Amino acid sequence: MIEVKKSKYGRGIFATRDIHKGELIHEAPVIVSPGKDYKYLKKTIMMEYVFWWDPDHDECALALGYGSLFNHSYTPNAIFELNFGNRTIDFYALIDIKAGEEIFINYNGEPDDDEPLWFDVN
Repeated sequence: MIEVKKSKYGRGIFATRDIHKGELIHEAPVIVSPGKDYKYLKKTIMMEYVFWWDPDHDECALALGYGSLFNHSYTPNAIFELNFGNRTIDFYALIDIKAGEEIFINYNGEPDDDEPLWFDVN
């Protein structure tokens, strides 16, 4: 259903077939980093690939599989949900996605959240 390919942002996730709105795209298991380790993690490149795991931003999670390779857009075609029970981040199609299209999420969490990020958005 998805594959990693070259994107204008480096690497990205692309649909290998048509994906329908609401369809589960990927279920990424996570490794959760406790708050006490954050000061070490933020000094590494891994900080570019983690998701905040709790509402207070005390813990972050590295998504395995394809999870940390989705690129950002303020007009995403997919969303993600933190699944605390399964310890996964679940990615769903926000709209119909055609085969060959890159799949984007909004790193802020909500599809319409246009708050600035830690990097310049093209």
